[in-house]
Formats: sequence, C-alpha cells, structure tokens
Amino acid sequence: MERLLVITPCRDEAAHLERTIASVAGQTRLPDLWLIVDDGSTDVTPEILNRWLERLPFLEVLRTRRWDTPESDGLAVAAEAVAFNRALDSVALAEFSHVGKLDADIELPPEYFQRLLDRSAVEVDLGIVGGTLLEDHGRGWKPTGGPEHHVRGALKLYRRDCLEALGGGIEERLGWDTIDEVEARMLGYRTRTLPEPVARHLRPVASRGGILRGRARLGRAAFILRYSPWWVVAKSAQVTLKRPWILAGAAYFWGYLRAAVGERHNRVEDPEFARFVAAELRGRARGRGIAKVSSGVRRS
Repeated sequence: MERLLVITPCRDEAAHLERTIASVAGQTRLPDLWLIVDDGSTDVTPEILNRWLERLPFLEVLRTRRWDTPESDGLAVAAEAVAFNRALDSVALAEFSHVGKLDADIELPPEYFQRLLDRSAVEVDLGIVGGTLLEDHGRGWKPTGGPEHHVRGALKLYRRDCLEALGGGIEERLGWDTIDEVEARMLGYRTRTLPEPVARHLRPVASRGGILRGRARLGRAAFILRYSPWWVVAKSAQVTLKRPWILAGAAYFWGYLRAAVGERHNRVEDPEFARFVAAELRGRARGRGIAKVSSGVRRS
C-alpha cells in the first residue's frame, strides 16, 4: 500500500515557510503524514506553524532544541540531516512506502508528489528521485543545473526499502545528500532528477550565509566525498564563471584545501566508497555517464 511520509527540517524560515506549506496543502496527492521539525526557531516560524496545524490534519510539528550554536553554519554541520533523522526516529518507518525530504523554502507544483510516486511505481529500482529545481537569479526562473543522477537535498523522495538499506537514515555530515546517492547506487538502486515536475527554490542553492561561504562549503563537501584533486581543479575553473566571477571558483577551491588540511576526520573512509566515486568521476569525464559506471562496479 502506497503511503507517503514527508519530513521538513525548519529553522527560522518565516520568510518562505508560508509558500512552502501552501504548496503542499495544494497537492493533488497529499502526504499521509507531514512532519515539520522546528529546530529551535527564534523568529515567527512557530506562530506560522501553529496556524497551519489547525488547518492541515496530516501536519504534525516536532519541536526540538537547537543542538549547535546560533553562530554556526547549519549546513556545514548538517543540522538538517540531524533534524531529518530525529523525525524518522519518531515514526514507524515500516508504515510508509516512500519518505520525502522537503526544505522549508521550496514551492511545489500541485502534481509534484503524485508524479514522483507514479514514476516510482513504474521504475522499482529508482531508490531516490526528485523533480527539477528552479531558481531566480534576477533573469527569470531557470534550472539549477547539475548531473541527472544528483537529486537536490532540498526535495528528495526515497523508496522506503532504499532508505532502510542505507541504514534507516542519512549521514549527519556535510555532503550527506551526495553520500546517500552514492551508497544507493552501490547497492544497485538508481538515483535521478526528472525534468518534470519542476519546483521553485525560494533561496538559491549554496547561498545561506552568503554566496562565497556557500561555495567554500561545496568545496569542503568535495573533499569529504573523496573527489579527486583533478576533478576539484576542473570544477573550480567551472565555478569561476558563476557569480561572483572568479571569486566563486577561488572560494570553492579554498574550501577543498581547508578541509584537506583540517578536516580529514570528516572524510568518508570506506575504501569501496572511494573506489566507486573514482570510477564514476572517470566515467563522467569520459562522457559515459553514471549508469554505465554504476553497472560495472555496483555491489553484488
């Protein structure tokens, strides 16, 4: 039986939360349970949640205490991954067929969940799926880009069996939204961003705390994920073409170097993971794509 659980980590999201909630309330396929984790908000987020609790019978709010410091970079310390896992721990996962992670700054089209569930029903090996994310940088709404196999952490949908195979939760460290996909492909699942449906990201990717800080965070994640130095150099060159020009690429590379010097303890240590990532990167560089690489090195 198809049952959908959606989890939304939320902290000080008053600027965008109303639009996110309204878009979920307008879905053609409503969640069976929507857990919003209010992770120590200090703005009017709690008041917004209280108003919607009275209107949406499938909505529940899990209020937790902030475990990191207000000055810390919540994304860098994976605060949303911690909140997501706390929510999972509060429910009986076996009661659901699919688990969605939805950030509190995403506006969904009405058919979003239904279309993903329909695709999941047809492609049973699709372990992690999501729609295309659009952002407006002053020139209209455009796709954020990225490889087809990568599903943005802001709007993932997991098959329950895939999530259980990953240990029943996600990694509580920077880069979790790539670690889960790599491990899913290692286990024989496919991961994919679909061209449709599309959703709007009300705050641009990697912009929380400032654009340069976000680029450096992505560079740190590249080290944690064991991306090869040659790949990071090429990626840094590519990022120099993004705003702020030149500085964006420099920040990305600096983040990688900083992590290489001071954060080796955070790096994924599994040798099989490292070999798998290296094989996928080689495949992408040669234009073969993830699917062909995965079929050659996936676990038995």
